[in-house]
Amino acid sequence: MSDYIVNINESNAAAVLIDESHNRPVVVDFWADWCQPCKTLMPLLEKIANEYQGAFVLAKVNADEMGMIAQQFGVRSLPTVFVMKDGQPVDGFAGAQPETAIREMLGKYLPKPWDALIEQAQELMAAGDFNAALAPLRQAREDSGEQLEVTFLYVRALIECLRLDEAQVLLDGVRMADQDASYEQLRALLEIKRQAAKSPEIEALEQQLATDPENLDIRQQLAVQYTNAGMFRDALENLVSILRKDVNHADGATRKVLLDTIASLGKGDPLAAEYQRKLYSLLY
Repeated sequence: MSDYIVNINESNAAAVLIDESHNRPVVVDFWADWCQPCKTLMPLLEKIANEYQGAFVLAKVNADEMGMIAQQFGVRSLPTVFVMKDGQPVDGFAGAQPETAIREMLGKYLPKPWDALIEQAQELMAAGDFNAALAPLRQAREDSGEQLEVTFLYVRALIECLRLDEAQVLLDGVRMADQDASYEQLRALLEIKRQAAKSPEIEALEQQLATDPENLDIRQQLAVQYTNAGMFRDALENLVSILRKDVNHADGATRKVLLDTIASLGKGDPLAAEYQRKLYSLLY
C-alpha cells in the first residue's frame, strides 16, 4: 500500500475522504469480498493510480466493514465509485466499467500525464531558451495524441528557433475548422520570421550559388550560414547534397560540419534522426 492507495477505516476516513479531497481528487471505491465485479474493477483502479503516482488518492472502502460510510454515501450496489473534490462527490459510477470509461471520467479531474512536460517547456520558453523547450514539447505533443493547443505551443517554439519549415508543415496540417486566432497569429509570426531570417550574407551566397550551382565550396559556406540563422533543414539538405557528389569534400570537413549540425539539434530530434539516416545511407 502507498500514500495514494489507502484502505479506509474509522480512524482515517475523514482525513482521506474529506480533508485530502481539498488537496487532490480522491477516488472512493466501495467494494466487498463477495462481489465478483469488484475484483475486476479494483485492479484497474490500482493500475491507473500507480500510473498517476499520487495525482489522486484511491480510497478503498470495504462496504461490509464500513457500512456507516457506505450508507452516508448512499451506496446501493457494489462496486460503486465516487470522485471527491473539495469535500464533495462530483462524479462516479456503479458497476464494473471498461478501462476507457474509467480513464475518461477521471481525465476530467486529473492533470494530464503531459502537463509536467508543458510546464517544463513553458518555464524554458519564459527564460528565452526555446531550443531546450523543443524536446519536452515534442514529447508532450506525441503523448497528447497531437492535441491542438500542444501542437500550437510546439509550433511557437519551432518558429522562435527558426525551424520554419517544420513549423510550416505542422501549420499546414491544421484542419480548417481549427484555424482560429491562435493559428492566424502563428502564421503571421512565421512569415515575419521567414522575412527576417535571411541575412545579407545568406542572400549573397544564394545568388552566387544560383549562378554557379556546382560550386560545392559556396554551398558549404551557405549551409554554415543557414545553421547560424537556425535554418537547420536548409543547412542539412545542402550539406547532404555536397556529400552525395563528394563524400570526402574538403578533406572530410563537410562531413564533420554535418555531424556537428545534427548533434546540435539534440538527442531524439526527428530532423536529426532523418539526416542521420541520410548520412548513413551515403557512407554505407
